[in-house]
Amino acid sequence: MRLLSSFIATVIALSVAGGIGSADQARAAGKFVFTAIPDQDESKLRKRFGKVANYLSKELGMKVEYVPVKSYAAAVTAFRNNQVQLAWFGGLSGVRARLLVKGSTAIAQGKKDPFFETYFIAHSSTGLSYSKNFPKGIAGKTFTFGSKGSTSGRLMPEYHIRQAFGKAPSQVFKRVGFSGNHSRTVSLVQSGAFQVGATNFKVWKRGLKDGSIDPKKVKVIWKTPGYPDYNWTIRGDVDQSFGNGFSKKVQKALLSMSDPDLLKSFPREAFISAKNDDYKPILDTAKLLKLID
Repeated sequence: MRLLSSFIATVIALSVAGGIGSADQARAAGKFVFTAIPDQDESKLRKRFGKVANYLSKELGMKVEYVPVKSYAAAVTAFRNNQVQLAWFGGLSGVRARLLVKGSTAIAQGKKDPFFETYFIAHSSTGLSYSKNFPKGIAGKTFTFGSKGSTSGRLMPEYHIRQAFGKAPSQVFKRVGFSGNHSRTVSLVQSGAFQVGATNFKVWKRGLKDGSIDPKKVKVIWKTPGYPDYNWTIRGDVDQSFGNGFSKKVQKALLSMSDPDLLKSFPREAFISAKNDDYKPILDTAKLLKLID
């Protein structure tokens, strides 16, 4: 019985870890590990970041591995625990991760990431249409955010909702949900499961292009002002672990990424340098909403 209990405990521990090994194991194998927030379904993420891993392996001259995680919080935890040394974060998750790991820095961002947008979308049955002004007609309807830890799917839309109505979303809407990712938000609003939602503008544009969005069923009703969002963040101890100048080498590889097919998978036109101070507006907003102490 004790042997069985020990076996079960081991299986549970491995499941929680999601297959992510320790940093010591990675270094011993000459391997550099990164992850990314799960802002879309897992199959798309594996395809997208598998390409990035192959690219970085060639540029860094070592094995680079992408490991998926199940939630935004799991991405931050893996970074904090040194199970991954690099991560593609959203603005809020990046701020959280850097606060937890001393010396960690944002090193790259998409060319348009300093001016990111959230789209408020509505099912056609609501009768709501696009407006340049905040759509106060959403009050009393059902509303879904994305992930609870998402910048574009939760932090910024909640900020604007509170600014417009002076109260929490739970007091504004008939029902509030959290879809888990942007693609799911669009699907839920398009199906009518929720009347209104907030989604990443890039996911919306991609959905229109690939035909997964039916503009007869769901439409954009408002766009937020721009704000800083996605970023590549690297741990502050990578030079100690992988050699002097390693962080700069990783940054150079990301900034040099020019293959249109590779960039299209994000989608980004190019990557530009980033620094922690770029995300101070996100930190300030998160503190205002008490999402960060």
